[in-house]
Amino acid sequence: MADEGIKIIAQNKKAWHDYFIEETYEAGIVLAGTEVKSVRQGKVNIRDSYAAIKDGEVFLYNMHISPYEKGNIFNRDPLRTRKLLLNRSEINKLTGYVQQKGYTLVPLKVYLKRGWVKIELAVAKGKKIYDKRQSIAKRDAQRAIERAFRERQKM
Repeated sequence: MADEGIKIIAQNKKAWHDYFIEETYEAGIVLAGTEVKSVRQGKVNIRDSYAAIKDGEVFLYNMHISPYEKGNIFNRDPLRTRKLLLNRSEINKLTGYVQQKGYTLVPLKVYLKRGWVKIELAVAKGKKIYDKRQSIAKRDAQRAIERAFRERQKM
């Protein structure tokens, strides 16, 4: 991301391994005050999280935000369902994708943009085992090509 003022808090690198990423969207996220403080401290885990559309709204499930240390009674459940903020047209597009077989909504990144907590949401299609092997083989071949090219440049 080339924009100024963006600080990446958490990334879901496993999503790139497990899914074909079709399209990405930036969404706001509804958080309580103590949750925002925990996010700013980097205490977020989105590895097993996913999004779903329910009653025309997008919700994020299984995103773990650790309780804020000084939050006492104001802390919320770390795994609670959180609402994502998207435009109606974006929600309609996502609904169309998700209704197709094999597509799901997966969070890729949580970041701060101009002080606001944002999440990068991807429309993803699950990879089969042979697709994962193919991706690994392609990545290894690319590394070998780059290594050979660097060796060639040294001579």
